[in-house]
Amino acid sequence: MPRTQAAVRCANATHSGPGAKACYEGGVADTAQGGEPGIEQAEERPSALIRLADRVIAVPVAFFAEVGAIASLFGQALFWGIRPPYRVKLWIESMDFVGVGSIFIVGLTGMFVGMVFGIQLADGFRQFGAENQVGAVVGLALTRELAPVFSALMVSSRAGSAMTTELGSMRVSDQIDALTTMAVNPVQYLVVPRLIAGALMVPILTMLFNLVGIFGAWLVCVHFLGLDPGVFVDKVKWFVDAPDLMQGIVKAVVFGFIITLIACRQGFYAGGGAAGVGRATNRAVVQSAVSILVLDYVITSIIMGQGGL
Repeated sequence: MPRTQAAVRCANATHSGPGAKACYEGGVADTAQGGEPGIEQAEERPSALIRLADRVIAVPVAFFAEVGAIASLFGQALFWGIRPPYRVKLWIESMDFVGVGSIFIVGLTGMFVGMVFGIQLADGFRQFGAENQVGAVVGLALTRELAPVFSALMVSSRAGSAMTTELGSMRVSDQIDALTTMAVNPVQYLVVPRLIAGALMVPILTMLFNLVGIFGAWLVCVHFLGLDPGVFVDKVKWFVDAPDLMQGIVKAVVFGFIITLIACRQGFYAGGGAAGVGRATNRAVVQSAVSILVLDYVITSIIMGQGGL
């Protein structure tokens, strides 16, 4: 029977009589035979291969989208950072938060990293009678690699996460939109001072890490392991030069800038309420740590002229 006639019969059937039952059974039979039911059938789900391809493609797309967002924020910060008004008070407050607030955690980390490194080197060099080289290796390793990397990681964990949380809370509570309403550019007011603070204070914290780390290694090696104090200090002076310190400082400037840029990007564009702010903070810490390690290799390869870059 054609569907148009079946629809007329169903419309004329009473709702409680046998005609309604026959109409219902006929509709079920039509559906079982492949016909269209009273409502449209759901579209077929994509195949497993298509879903897998979507997931694979989504990874690089998300990566480049994130890089683009960070680059866009960097461009805005560069544009607004050179334009007046220059809010020096905000710069000083941000430097106090990033630098002064991180002195304890960076100093504590530097002390124990130097102590552990000194023990390991003294034990290893003693096996072939080269204990007098411990000071040189400690000094080179700290100034070139350990101090900038660990200082940046500590600042990222303490200050970077706090920046993301603060900016994210301002975003979800419409405080950033309120700044725009008051004709105050939020990038110039919120982002630029933090970027300046990160680029200036992380190198200073790196020098603190150098001093405390070398002192920790000296303390362990001289007072606990019996190494000659004069030889230890002399090796540090002899092998650690200005280019070694500059290599660590250059890394610290780049690390300080990138971790604050990532933290500001995640907080500035956060959404989804309190849960969204928490996810943004988590992403900021993870992305900062990965960026520090990747950039450490890139900068080292460029400076040393090795490593394929």
